[in-house]
Amino acid sequence: MTNRNQDNETLLYVGSYASAEESGIHLAALNKETGELRLLQSTSGIENPSFVIVNEEGTRLYSVAELEDGQVAAYEINQEDGSLRELSRESTGGFAPCYISYTSGPEGQLFVVNYMSAEVSSYNLDENGAIKELASRVKHVGKGQREDRQEAAHTHSIVPDRNGKFAYVSDLGMDQIVIYRIEDGKLVTHKEIKLPPGSGPRHFKIHPSGQWAYGINELNNTVTAYSMDEPRGDLGILQHISTIPEDFTAETTSAEVAVSPCGRFLYGSNRGHDSIVRYCIDQESGKLSDPHWVSSGGEGPRHFLIVPGGYLLAAHQYSDNLVSFRLDAETGIPRETGHELSLSKPVCIALARPAQS
Repeated sequence: MTNRNQDNETLLYVGSYASAEESGIHLAALNKETGELRLLQSTSGIENPSFVIVNEEGTRLYSVAELEDGQVAAYEINQEDGSLRELSRESTGGFAPCYISYTSGPEGQLFVVNYMSAEVSSYNLDENGAIKELASRVKHVGKGQREDRQEAAHTHSIVPDRNGKFAYVSDLGMDQIVIYRIEDGKLVTHKEIKLPPGSGPRHFKIHPSGQWAYGINELNNTVTAYSMDEPRGDLGILQHISTIPEDFTAETTSAEVAVSPCGRFLYGSNRGHDSIVRYCIDQESGKLSDPHWVSSGGEGPRHFLIVPGGYLLAAHQYSDNLVSFRLDAETGIPRETGHELSLSKPVCIALARPAQS
């Protein structure tokens, strides 16, 4: 892409809360040497593009439109300048889509969950990466113990495994990880993993080894470590550990979770405590220890991204900024670079070229 400063920058797309008339999806660049951030261009025409992903080849971007009548859109990425051209847009069949994932390959699929109305959908893609048709849709029905947040099912994320055989759905409202088999593109209920009442599972990540997985629980501010049987699509609970210090008593909710590419560290974000927590991952058991907290550099770190080359970027919904951190290679602890980028309500970050950056 011509916007790229040779090999000195990593390009990123940032999703936000915005009206269709406003700039909602932004293309930014991270300087690999200094951590400096700069805005290159922005795209309008989609309301509340609050979650975005890019395919492995860096040729397609997919975004939700987090609305009462939810939508999911596919874009072609111009390889010269990074600009976006809409290819297709489909209904998500419900209220407030909040997460997208996909399986790659010639028969790749797109997966979307609606938070408010708790539908989980799979879509077939055509040869150009446009959304072709709905393959399946499942609605979750249930509730949890908290009347304010768990009055109904609330699906918050869907994560396919590395082989595209199973998908793991975090349901904040029902305190469950619901595991689906992916059969001929359709989602078929496989198993349910129950969490402690009031946990509120939100996001979920698989360890690079495939031996373990980690889920962050929004309502009780914990991370759950799981043993993982990938071939059978099964999880076993190993541990629950707090995302906040013992002496913190103010209101806070956890948000994003991520594993370092090396597999040695896990990170989580806290909104209210406004921090990033780093854990060490035991390479024999997969359990977490030695939590270390740093300020996220803003208010409401709804999302963050670990960038190849040793950086972490935090997106703050309430202070309108992205903040860059360099990750210590030995300890994994984030250190502020002193650089940030002002953007309105940034809430998701995706690598522009995931397989190459």
